[in-house]
Amino acid sequence: MIDEAATRAASQTAAEGPAEPRRAVRRELLVRFRRNRAAVVGLALLVLFFLLALAAPLVSPYDPLQNRLVDALQDPSAAHPLGTDHLGRDTLARILYGGRYSLLIGFLAVGLGLIVGVPLGAISGFYGGWVDLVVQRVVDILLSFPGILLALSLVAILGIGLENVIIAVGLGAVPAFVRLVRASTLSIREMAYVEAARCLGATGPLMIWRHVLPNAMAPVIVQATLGLGSTLLTAAGLGFLGLGVQQPTPEWGSMLGEGRQYIFSSPNMATFPGLAIFMTVLGFNLAGDGLRDALDPSLRGR
Repeated sequence: MIDEAATRAASQTAAEGPAEPRRAVRRELLVRFRRNRAAVVGLALLVLFFLLALAAPLVSPYDPLQNRLVDALQDPSAAHPLGTDHLGRDTLARILYGGRYSLLIGFLAVGLGLIVGVPLGAISGFYGGWVDLVVQRVVDILLSFPGILLALSLVAILGIGLENVIIAVGLGAVPAFVRLVRASTLSIREMAYVEAARCLGATGPLMIWRHVLPNAMAPVIVQATLGLGSTLLTAAGLGFLGLGVQQPTPEWGSMLGEGRQYIFSSPNMATFPGLAIFMTVLGFNLAGDGLRDALDPSLRGR
């Protein structure tokens, strides 16, 4: 009978990875990330939007839901820095509060994609056979739909609402994580430490949890960062079509959809929500690219 203590010791040794101290590795990753000026700019943009969304009551004194028809369609001024919409609501206040919903949808959707896609990808790549065949055929079906079309189809089935938008956008992010983790698992399962754990009697779920997932997380983190931008765009597209967060709740996509009716008479209604979407997605993409370069093992030691 295999000694249980020896099994745990071997598993722990294999999970620790290289002998290089983790603190030195983190410091090296931080240095490489800081050298990428575009990534630093992207991170600064994200921090700025997060802080503005959190401090919305301090930045703008107006209620984003309060209608003041007497102030409708005003141009930017000292009282209303970004103007007002067709109901007299302050555009700045609605963008700040709308950032909370847009960012919340993006993070929860990517979180759903991680929770579903990462385990499925690891199981598919580790076990192979009919399990891999079934999972990959389902992924192929999902990938045959464009992202916005898949989200539209799921919203049509689930219905309109914040929770359903998160589910629809999140399920659309699952295939990318499944494919990414499966590709990493196919190489990791052939490593010597995985073979050693298998010879010591470690079960499949234990090896996936202790060895496969920790060593496959670097590309997953990068994909999650880049995926935040694409999920935010998909959610904004649903809002633009009137299938996302419903009025009067402020959300960047729905605000953009409202502003298209006044694009010539009051262009600020569509311009500023569009800029908010653009700058946030740009920030996620720049930060994701910088994180990918920092985590690239081929750059270590240069």
